Amino acid sequence: MALYSISKFLSLSRPLRIRKFSTLKSATASSAEKFYTCLEKNDSKNIEKTLATVDAKLDSTCVTEVLHRCYPTKSQLGLRFFIWAGIQSNYRHSSFTYSKACELLDINRNPRMVGDVIEGYGLESSVLSAKAFKVVLNLCREARLANEALWVLRKMEEFDLRADTTAYNVVLRLFCEKGEIDLAEELMNEMGLRDLYPDIITYIAMIRGFCKVGRLEDAYGLVQVMKGQGCMPNAVVYSALLDGVCRYGKMEKALELLGEMEKEGKEFSPNVVTYTSVIQSFCEKGQPMEALGLLDRMEAFGCSPNRVTVRSLIKGLCEKGHIEEAYKAIDKVVAGGSVSSGDCYSSLVLCLVKFKKLEEAEKLFREMLASGVKPDSLACSILIKELCLEGRVLDGFWLCDEIEKSEFLSSVDSDLYSILLVGLYKQSHLVEAAKLTRLMLKKGIRLKASYFDTIVEHLKKFEDEELVKHLSATPK
Repeated sequence: MALYSISKFLSLSRPLRIRKFSTLKSATASSAEKFYTCLEKNDSKNIEKTLATVDAKLDSTCVTEVLHRCYPTKSQLGLRFFIWAGIQSNYRHSSFTYSKACELLDINRNPRMVGDVIEGYGLESSVLSAKAFKVVLNLCREARLANEALWVLRKMEEFDLRADTTAYNVVLRLFCEKGEIDLAEELMNEMGLRDLYPDIITYIAMIRGFCKVGRLEDAYGLVQVMKGQGCMPNAVVYSALLDGVCRYGKMEKALELLGEMEKEGKEFSPNVVTYTSVIQSFCEKGQPMEALGLLDRMEAFGCSPNRVTVRSLIKGLCEKGHIEEAYKAIDKVVAGGSVSSGDCYSSLVLCLVKFKKLEEAEKLFREMLASGVKPDSLACSILIKELCLEGRVLDGFWLCDEIEKSEFLSSVDSDLYSILLVGLYKQSHLVEAAKLTRLMLKKGIRLKASYFDTIVEHLKKFEDEELVKHLSATPK
């Protein structure tokens, strides 16, 4: 009977299985149905003219539903519908819609579909606008289809269309991302032959492309070319160059570039992301003390560090054993007021655990609780779980109890209670298990289903009526 009561309580912890139903609004479903019916009945020439006669609202949900219905037997029609929808005056594809189109039409596995559809327009002598070509190019960009995007760019001439800088940028950036910088460079030169001028987007893509393949001097030279052509580099340009320099470990050059940005001022000024990137690079190169010097530099420049900055710096210092310097860095950041003491010390706790300094991590954590500094969820969970892995389940429980008394319970991962409960049963700490169970009931925390069988198995070994009473209780 006792075991029945316990099992009854534990069964409440099993997640309910709720049947899922479609949540599409009737209006959207109706619109998608109308467009899809149109595609089914008129899957021949000039389908776009027929689509224009459909009296239905066009939105992203409608578009994705039509594409879903078209795959896989009518994927080409689905793509034509997508292109048509993208040039309508009352609708514009979002980046999410482009992503869904790639997924629903499976374009990555069947990139030839793009060429087939364009060729189909030509065979029908259809008029295809520059805007329609840009929809196709943006789809190629989302699918990372560089070669297909170049083919589409070349195909524009057959429709008496002239590619503009935006169209070239899409293709050029794809080849830069692939690391095919020579082809990207050819496209940039081609733009000049067609009286098109590279813009800031072109230069940023090329700088990143040069940096990707290690051509740092070419990347740096392009910044000078920009200035000569009246296209002044901004913080994004400098940051792109700085990222490349850091990636190849040219830290002296990185500091030089950082100095140039600081001198330029205004829109060229380095921001917290810029400084953090350099700090991370120094730490990755095993030079955390140099990174620590950058903390002073950025604050002197009037740029406050954020949590990512602090986390990166603390990790780098701890990895090299500079624990005392990590504490000093935290004191400095907390005094500046840009990052809370809870966030800073939580990062230090995590690093101490990561680098196998569990005793010091636990000591710091307890000092945080004693002084009213709230640790974050990750620090709470990781530390207690590490104690459990070390076989110190009881210590983990009492630490969790201290967190409860400090009213920091919201910081504890709910999975942790299940882990602790199982550990307490395994080590026969029934009084503590009962106390934890009452806490779980009080807080409405359910036992994870994956632990259910383990708990029941251990309960079979005990006949503690008091424990059964606690487990069978319900929260008030």
